[in-house]
Amino acid sequence: MSDRAAQLRGIRAWLVFFVVCLVLSGATAFPLVHELRWTEDVLRHLPAPDALTDWITRVRRGLDTADSDYPFLLYGTDWLAFAHLVIAVAFYGPYRDPVRNIWVVEFGMIACAGIVPLALICGPIRGIPFWWTVIDMAFGVFGVLPLYVVRRRIKRLEALTPHHPTPNTSAALTT
Repeated sequence: MSDRAAQLRGIRAWLVFFVVCLVLSGATAFPLVHELRWTEDVLRHLPAPDALTDWITRVRRGLDTADSDYPFLLYGTDWLAFAHLVIAVAFYGPYRDPVRNIWVVEFGMIACAGIVPLALICGPIRGIPFWWTVIDMAFGVFGVLPLYVVRRRIKRLEALTPHHPTPNTSAALTT
């Protein structure tokens, strides 16, 4: 296998891993009410920290109330899930042509970095415990890692790819 083929294969493997994680993260936003009930039941049978169990119970109660009295509020999490799925589709571009679509990977890295200030600003405003905010920020940190690897591999692939000069469109327009 050539070095170019090996780079492309590695890029695609990392992208598939990232997309699967993104899709799973998004898909779990649809059944939140049921997930929180299940999580609360599981935590009751584990030696979980009281702070975690209390927080999950509080969130589950809030979701139950929203679900029964204000179900339209949960529509926001449906859009959150949809956004994850749409963003995942965007990564087909770098899968197909990594060098040309490196900007999608860089956009993903910027989005992951944006999770940290969002969590630090909105977490306290919404009454989220700091330790949970740290968990939220971890999604950005762990999300950027595979994208960083992909970007480095794309740069290596680019160095291995012969450059084809782009046509001079301004010359074509003047004739």
